[in-house]
Amino acid sequence: MTSSAVGALPQRGRVVAWSLWDWGSAAFNAVIITFVFSVYLVDAVGDDLPGAISASTWYGWAIGAGAFVVAVSAPALGQRSDATGRRKRTLAVLTAAVVVLTAALFFVEDDYRYLWLGLVLVSLASIAFELSQVPYFAMLRQVSTPDTLGRVSGIGWAFGYLGGIVLLLICYFGFISGDGGLLGLSTENGFNIRLVALLSAGWFLIFAIPLFLSVPELPAEVNPDRADVGFVESYRVLFSELRTMWREDRDVLRFLIASAFYRDGLSGVFTFGGILAVSVYGIDAADVILFAVAANVVSAAGAWIAGYFDDAWGSRRVVIASLVSMLIVALVLLFVAGPTMFWIFGLALCLFVGPAQAASRTYLTRATRLGREGQNFGLYAMTGRAASFLAPTLFGLFVLIGGDDRWGIVGIMLVLAAGLALLLRVPELTADRASDALSGESHGDAVR
Repeated sequence: MTSSAVGALPQRGRVVAWSLWDWGSAAFNAVIITFVFSVYLVDAVGDDLPGAISASTWYGWAIGAGAFVVAVSAPALGQRSDATGRRKRTLAVLTAAVVVLTAALFFVEDDYRYLWLGLVLVSLASIAFELSQVPYFAMLRQVSTPDTLGRVSGIGWAFGYLGGIVLLLICYFGFISGDGGLLGLSTENGFNIRLVALLSAGWFLIFAIPLFLSVPELPAEVNPDRADVGFVESYRVLFSELRTMWREDRDVLRFLIASAFYRDGLSGVFTFGGILAVSVYGIDAADVILFAVAANVVSAAGAWIAGYFDDAWGSRRVVIASLVSMLIVALVLLFVAGPTMFWIFGLALCLFVGPAQAASRTYLTRATRLGREGQNFGLYAMTGRAASFLAPTLFGLFVLIGGDDRWGIVGIMLVLAAGLALLLRVPELTADRASDALSGESHGDAVR
């Protein structure tokens, strides 16, 4: 098998190029979806929206519609990129789509009549972004070796966290703080925020380019039997693969289900962290962005360091250790009070988020048969979307029951605990299945 499918030797240039895509993609995740443009779209553009339905509700529906499209299309897209040997081309098309749609947000002016344009662009961009992670994650095996999967995954995840931090700081101090930032930009009609969208698009484009220059395309001969299957027909192939997986490879399905639970809990930590910081622990609203920066730095460090333990101990053990540690820290957070305690234990909680995310990607890569990476990461995206309602729903339920935002922590803990319980039923891997395929061995003993 060619080394385009599995890295033959550690190549630092390819690792850095692959990781820089994650660094660049943080522009969309951190700036557009989480902290800057989404706030502008809801609180400024849609502020005086007529009618009974609020801009935030419309925004939620737009993102939800995008999530549905991702859930139903990601597995087939991954299967197609595997079968045709066009994984890099698929990633290039989706990356270009995110860049163009993000840049087009510049035309969303501060007027409620532009809300619909903004919602459509953000929804389409979120679809392209989520789908782009399927071939990107699937490339992990191409830029690492069976012995370095954990380290490379951790480095990539850390790059993503750090890229988001750097761009957020540039946007905040250069474009937003005070009146138009240090650059003294006009804030009329949202001009400074619209420029942030252009900056984010350019940021992603520039840092994505090295991957396409350095990482080779997937060889089509990995899946010669599926190369001529069309997109619609790929769903039939996918369901056939799922039936085979249920009979012969059920542990991968167990992992996908378990990870869907705890990954939603991991997302809940960042989704509700800012809310809890202000409403429960008394952190000033203006300082939340400082905590967000610190949290991302800590998560990046955790992901980077844990990558070495991943290769030494195994991905499953790293995820289990991370989830157990998070549950212990969350239990402490449930009973402490004050900004200092939140800074200490909130950051301690974030320390284990990165390792759990990076090691999950590594586990699925190691558990996947050669040439099925895109398909399985498509299923990874689908199952994650299917469970994405759990943490928000349980957070709200326990806030309602307890009468205080603090009790929402219990809801997040339950989702993490459920994922942990399911993961304990998933066996540890003893080897990367690509190693078995390349050496001609049976992969039946890759799991113990």
